[in-house]
Amino acid sequence: MPVLNGIFTVLLIIAELFLIAVVLLQPGKSAGISGAISGGAETFFGKHKAKTFEGRLQFLTKVSAAAFIILTIVLSFMNK
Repeated sequence: MPVLNGIFTVLLIIAELFLIAVVLLQPGKSAGISGAISGGAETFFGKHKAKTFEGRLQFLTKVSAAAFIILTIVLSFMNK
């Protein structure tokens, strides 16, 4: 069990660092009324957003956050 615990701990650290990097690479959202208008237009007209760099970053953020949560839960149950 200690070897498996160590493997999951290393995987958790990798997921943490990847999540931090992906979140920091994402562009900031514009503030104010002009940002709300342009954000709505981008959502309406941006049909191929998943193929852009920002779309891929959003997908990677979701995947790495899910991996982080699952690994954290697994490690918490292993340490009981």
